Amino acid sequence: MKQTRIKPSALSLMIGTSAVILFACSSLRHSMFQSGAYDLGIYDQVVYLMSQGQPPISSILGFHHMGNHAAWAVYLLSFLYKIYPNVHWLLVVQAIALSLGALPMWHLARQAGLKESQAITISAVYLLYPLIFNANLFEFHPEVMAVPAFLAAVWCARQNRIGWFCVSIIFILGYKAVLSLTVTAMGIWLLMFEKRRLCGAFALSAGIAWFLIATQLIIPSFSGSEVAAVSRYSYLGNSVLDIARNLLFKPELILGRIFSFKTLEYLALLVFPVIWGLSPRHMTPLVSAIPALALNILSDKPHQRDLLHQYSLPILPFLMLAVISSLAANRSWLRDKRAIIVWSIVAFLALGKYGYFWSKYQNSVDTWQAAREAIAQVQTKGGVLTTNRIAPHLTHRQTIKLVDDLSPLPADLSPFEYILLNVRYPGGAGGTGSQEFAAKLANQLKNTPGFQLTYQRDDVYLFRKKS
Repeated sequence: MKQTRIKPSALSLMIGTSAVILFACSSLRHSMFQSGAYDLGIYDQVVYLMSQGQPPISSILGFHHMGNHAAWAVYLLSFLYKIYPNVHWLLVVQAIALSLGALPMWHLARQAGLKESQAITISAVYLLYPLIFNANLFEFHPEVMAVPAFLAAVWCARQNRIGWFCVSIIFILGYKAVLSLTVTAMGIWLLMFEKRRLCGAFALSAGIAWFLIATQLIIPSFSGSEVAAVSRYSYLGNSVLDIARNLLFKPELILGRIFSFKTLEYLALLVFPVIWGLSPRHMTPLVSAIPALALNILSDKPHQRDLLHQYSLPILPFLMLAVISSLAANRSWLRDKRAIIVWSIVAFLALGKYGYFWSKYQNSVDTWQAAREAIAQVQTKGGVLTTNRIAPHLTHRQTIKLVDDLSPLPADLSPFEYILLNVRYPGGAGGTGSQEFAAKLANQLKNTPGFQLTYQRDDVYLFRKKS
């Protein structure tokens, strides 16, 4: 009885410690002007507008929030902003969601017949998986909340808790439209390999239905165009349906990408932290991960094939399920708890991006104080024109837009009350903006009749519209 009480307490301590560390790291990154308009600034603005009862139209994207990823579940976050509107709500939700995945991991391990100490070990392996730490640092993305939801849904399916399974699936679909593909594949896995007919049928039908509704109706209606991610697969077609047809009837278009060194490198990154626990006979949960894996491999965007960004998060729950299955069947390479933890720590040290805090995140420290002082002088909710790194600190307003080499000064400046520039770091710390462009822009604004320079320090300039 004593051991039974200790283990859940240990799990709670692990989850709590992880959430605090993740939140502290993402908050520190934000305070160092390392977060960006894409995507923290976008979500902070739309959630703020939701909380104020205003249309959640992202002025950065130029269209309604539902035209982005049809992520209706983001509306629930506005209740937190009603308490107190602050960007840190998004960061704390993200940290808690990623850490909470350890709880269903523990239950799934126990459900599979593992001992309590083994279940704790599996939960630790999940928390130490480098993607958890790295994705937490990379802005904010609603799909982080799908990670514990996927794990909880599998547990509910295996427990025959069909109602709660359906609720989990509905919320997963609300976090991002593309997750409907993972839900569909999950339904196939539950039907064919888990023999959970009701749950599998619901996931399969709900995933297909929401994918069609979101991509063919909701997103085009609110954004006025195709799903934005289609551009990453332009070699396959110009629309979701075109891409689907070419995947089916022209497989030769993708063979070169599938069988490539880059794909092998990506797969190695994914499995290295848990390769000790993978067995060919127990890989069936990865059927659910095929859509996300395929999207990442086939994308023109290299960021989708690393452990730094959020794109691999839908794969992680099913990778961990394969590990649990192998460990429960005594088919894992490592079985000793200490050896497993040591391997996980080594993988985290090798692939975690904690070193950014004393390397790339330090690049703009010389303008930190000036940027803070300039932001403090933006005292109204008037429109702001600024740079990518400063934007997330000023998104609680209807109008905020970016200015850089690719988005030059608009011809019409009437929507803006403030223009805030960091000439020394035009794209923010670690950014790729041109200092020459930013300097010319600052000089141009000095000679613009409608604006006056109200703050200047360390190459940080704040211009305000004249009364």
